[in-house]
Amino acid sequence: MAQGLTRRDFLKLGSAAMLAYGFRDYPSLGSFFPSRSPTFNMGRTVYSVRYYNRPSFGASETGYYITDSVVNILEETIGDPGNTKNPMWLRTDEGWVHGAYVQPVKNEINTPALEIPAKGLLVEVTVPFTQSYHDNKGSWKRGYRFYYKSTHWAHQVFTGVNGIVWYKLLDDRNGGYYFAEAQHLRPIQPEELTPISPGVPDKRIEVDLTRQYVTAYEGNQPVFVTRTATGYFEGDTPIGDFKIERKNPSRHMATEAGGDPFDLPGVPWVSYISWTGVSLHGTYWHNNYGVPQSHGCINLRPEAALWIYRWSDPIVPPDEDYVESDFGTKVTVH
Repeated sequence: MAQGLTRRDFLKLGSAAMLAYGFRDYPSLGSFFPSRSPTFNMGRTVYSVRYYNRPSFGASETGYYITDSVVNILEETIGDPGNTKNPMWLRTDEGWVHGAYVQPVKNEINTPALEIPAKGLLVEVTVPFTQSYHDNKGSWKRGYRFYYKSTHWAHQVFTGVNGIVWYKLLDDRNGGYYFAEAQHLRPIQPEELTPISPGVPDKRIEVDLTRQYVTAYEGNQPVFVTRTATGYFEGDTPIGDFKIERKNPSRHMATEAGGDPFDLPGVPWVSYISWTGVSLHGTYWHNNYGVPQSHGCINLRPEAALWIYRWSDPIVPPDEDYVESDFGTKVTVH
């Protein structure tokens, strides 16, 4: 059972125990703010972000948060979008921050699974971030920070000398392993991956690059709509008719060399539409939906990406880490 603690407790305990709170899961349909009431209360700054005395880039700057600050969210409002096209602003204890790079987070501690199936156990980070480690010639070295809503495959569980339970997590890109505190990762249950509307004919997905919306249809009936963030530059997200060719519930995405570098372990709920790597997937490194943002992929809130993953073909069994098919759901990008 998850247990809730305050932001102050989170900051006190640090990497030893990343904990619990709530932050609005924005509904899939509607404007940036379906309601004005403050129904969330914690966020993580994805980058260093400035805060102001009013929700405007023209207001007085009163300070800044460093990357991965965990902040209280006291109020939300529509303010000055500046040149971002995104009007979302959040009031914190210190001032107003633009919401594009404040990730909605919770802090939940989990009871570790003490047995891991032969094929591995899919787990999801339930805290703002947790520090991973890797084995370097017999000693542990710091690895990646794994962020809220990222997903990973656990292949072993063990108890350390200090009594902390650890998962051994596969790095599916580099072939190695990382270790992270098991209480910070929630085992995903098979029923959470049950297909949505299986067998319904004429499923299709439309990606509207102009309006930055993804819409799922059954026949001519829209059944799901959500904001997206597609390629920043024209042509980054290819236009045309595609199909979902393959899926991963978790993927370490990174640039090979050159260009605008990124290195993102544990990208959740990946549905590829191109062998060049373009996919619909969950995103934990920004909160800037409705605005072109990506290197070409179709960025979605993790909850929305999971819905698409479950609803579309091919279907991925809960204990599998990869499926491909020639008969995936049609995706039209325009």
